[in-house]
Amino acid sequence: MHQAPRTGRPAGAVGVIAVAGPLNWGIVGYGWVARDFAAPAIQAAGHRVHAIHDPSATAQAAARAAGIVAHSSVDALLADPAVEIVYVATPNHRHRDPAVAALETGRPVLCEKPMAATVVEAEAIAAAAIRTGVLYGTAFDQRHHPSHAAMRDMLRNGRLGTVTAIRICYACWLGADWSATEDASNWRIDPAAAGGGALMDLAPHGLDLVHFLLGDPIETVTALVQHRVHRYAVDDGAMILGRTRGGVLASLHVAYNHPESLPRRRLEVIGTGGMLVAENTMGQEPGGSLILHDAASGQATPIAVENAHASPFTRQMNAFGEAVRGGPRDDFDAVRDLRTMRLLQRAYDQSAALAESPACR
Repeated sequence: MHQAPRTGRPAGAVGVIAVAGPLNWGIVGYGWVARDFAAPAIQAAGHRVHAIHDPSATAQAAARAAGIVAHSSVDALLADPAVEIVYVATPNHRHRDPAVAALETGRPVLCEKPMAATVVEAEAIAAAAIRTGVLYGTAFDQRHHPSHAAMRDMLRNGRLGTVTAIRICYACWLGADWSATEDASNWRIDPAAAGGGALMDLAPHGLDLVHFLLGDPIETVTALVQHRVHRYAVDDGAMILGRTRGGVLASLHVAYNHPESLPRRRLEVIGTGGMLVAENTMGQEPGGSLILHDAASGQATPIAVENAHASPFTRQMNAFGEAVRGGPRDDFDAVRDLRTMRLLQRAYDQSAALAESPACR
């Protein structure tokens, strides 16, 4: 039987933890991202990784070496009364069950992107969040990059005039034999585990960033995927074209077939008054650069961003912890994240339809 965590919550506040002190996190899936980025970020945000569950012996050993409890199952982790927040970082097809189970015990859940491997599984997570009223968020850490926050502020202040387009390139090289550890499989190229390839893995960040920057979600999408370089079952590259509700055009290039020695992380916002260009701000690492190109003068000016080298992961964990304590929840929204999952599925559907069109043969 699952046990609910301590809450100290005020009457009527579902999923709010009002007890002072560091919050205890439980991690389901202690792989590369969780171990190397999320766990250090949780600690840097002033919280504590109390426990993990991962079937990998390597992951269990790494956790114990760091003084973290390694539970034998998700049930055991959720039966641990010290666990107050659950971070789900399993392969995509294993997001739904631990996320739903944790929400049903009253524990807030931060789940890695994409929300799930399929829309149906994502719908189950969103339904559980709505039914329980407990905080759920998808880990769109790019929302928390200082440069992206600065870009949003400039857009809100009208610095670019009328925004007309956003262009994103977010790419990497993912060989078939890639593995973070010796006993880990490359599940990202398994259609059943990942739900798709480069489009499913990398495009969610771009789709979410457009909404974050503009406050205006993409509503119309079309896409083309490719199986161009790697000999695996999922797409190794994709292009998405979209249009927001307000009429801004967006293009997203995502890829697993892009050499990492080449420029591969670029975010551009174009308007009648200028253009913002962010380089190397997308990804797990902090830093990068932000330049404003003025339309009237043509002058390019580097923008000094406050806390420019702060980790987006740490800022995300801090924001989620504040939301759990009753603070702002704007960055964590199961319904919005489900909409992003549906956009991804629509992009795949559109790509398949275009591939079957006689004009494309």
